[in-house]
Amino acid sequence: MIKRSSNSNSSSRLAVISSHFSTVSPPQKSPILTSMAASSEKEAALAALPSDSPTIFDKIINKEIPSKVVFEDDKVLAFRDISPQAPTHILIIPKVKDGLTGLSQAEERHCDILGRLLYTAKLVAKQEGLDDGFRIVINDGPNGCQSVYHIHVHLLGGRQMNWPPG
Repeated sequence: MIKRSSNSNSSSRLAVISSHFSTVSPPQKSPILTSMAASSEKEAALAALPSDSPTIFDKIINKEIPSKVVFEDDKVLAFRDISPQAPTHILIIPKVKDGLTGLSQAEERHCDILGRLLYTAKLVAKQEGLDDGFRIVINDGPNGCQSVYHIHVHLLGGRQMNWPPG
């Protein structure tokens, strides 16, 4: 269910979500477009409602939506982000959500899958040749800029990261 408090929020949310359907690599972005994308990501996060409902990631897991998979096993799926924020930007998700919509929802029973997500990030980073380092990001909640309520790890690399990140 998408909260429709205004046409602007709804269209921003729709634009961000629909961008996840594309499998074509986006062109290089200018700093102005990058700033606009960051703004729309914030708007999408603020428009998203925390929910345990099926998400776009469930459709990717079920192969209903194509993705560029870089790693898959029985527990996790890793695929390229369609709106990359770095030369390498991969999302790593558990195949079974089990109530884990965000990190703030984690319970002790989730320790194994949380560890598996981070270990998979290490494996994928090595596979992608990120020997000089990489960044792991987990957004949580509206202020954390989470727009899809299915826990996921962003693996970012291939360039020098900046600090502070947000």
